[in-house]
Amino acid sequence: MSDKAPSAAPSAPFVARIPAAFFGMVLGLGGLSNGWRVVARLWGWPSAIADGLALLAFAVWVGLLILFVAKWIVARPAAVGEAKNPIAGGFIALVPLSGMIAALAAMPLLGAVARGLLWVEIFAQIGFALWFVGRLWTGGRAVEATTPVLYLPTVGGSFVAAMSLAALGVGDAATMAFGVGALSWIVIEALLWTRLLTQAPLPLPIRATLGIHMAPPAVGLVAWLSVTSGAPDTVALALFGYGLLQAAILARLIPWLREQPFGAPYWAYSFAIAALPLGALRMVERGAGGTVAMLAPVLFVLANLIIAGFLAGTVMRLAQGKYVPPLQAPAPASPAP
Repeated sequence: MSDKAPSAAPSAPFVARIPAAFFGMVLGLGGLSNGWRVVARLWGWPSAIADGLALLAFAVWVGLLILFVAKWIVARPAAVGEAKNPIAGGFIALVPLSGMIAALAAMPLLGAVARGLLWVEIFAQIGFALWFVGRLWTGGRAVEATTPVLYLPTVGGSFVAAMSLAALGVGDAATMAFGVGALSWIVIEALLWTRLLTQAPLPLPIRATLGIHMAPPAVGLVAWLSVTSGAPDTVALALFGYGLLQAAILARLIPWLREQPFGAPYWAYSFAIAALPLGALRMVERGAGGTVAMLAPVLFVLANLIIAGFLAGTVMRLAQGKYVPPLQAPAPASPAP
């Protein structure tokens, strides 16, 4: 028997601590950029802010993509554990989803590069959604793992794919993608309402995923406007109204939601926070007046303030070395293949 103490286990690479959920930051920045671009068209404001946010969103996405790929190369067990985790694995949908958002925001600046990236990310989103939903259909999922993250692969991904395909000029495929997102939303919405009403409250580490619950009507509104033309119709107004309801419920829950300390999970709120005023502004651009025209600038100002707060908080936490979470022990993976 040796007298020597066992050598310490090698420390995990830094990239092992970078979760796919970090890509949520791109959604708020890119969505806000698109909002500023509509404002520039509506009110003749300079497009410099939209351009700056677009480039920032694109740079953040590229940086996170490099870290994500490096994680699969040098910290593969952590990457595989994340992919098979019944909750964290769903966040991987943000990789192609945020790539589409970044490309859409940067398209006026990057042209063919952004268009090529859109095609790559559309197919990546389809591939991941098929893999993820295939695992779900094999069963064995715990009720506690049913969270708003389920929206990301099929609902959020399909709605953003609809916007991307419309921007690429493939109108029929864009409408098909909208249909995938809308029908998936109906099914998952009922499932999530049941979970939220009848099970234990979402634990603190994943409470911010409720921000994703607000996203389908807001992002769906932008997608619907992307695949239709003319004055906003009943569907657009209905989606806007339901988005406002979701926003009001989350506002009423702010004291409960703030029990979760600020960190990267807060960017989950930014998907809908940026999309709801974007949808309203695009409706105004297409002739909407009345309530929509009154609320659009208010929502846009609030979105800018909230996302600016998230950005400032992120910079502060990064400076303090507290933004990147410690490496967690892997949660039990789903038994699905």
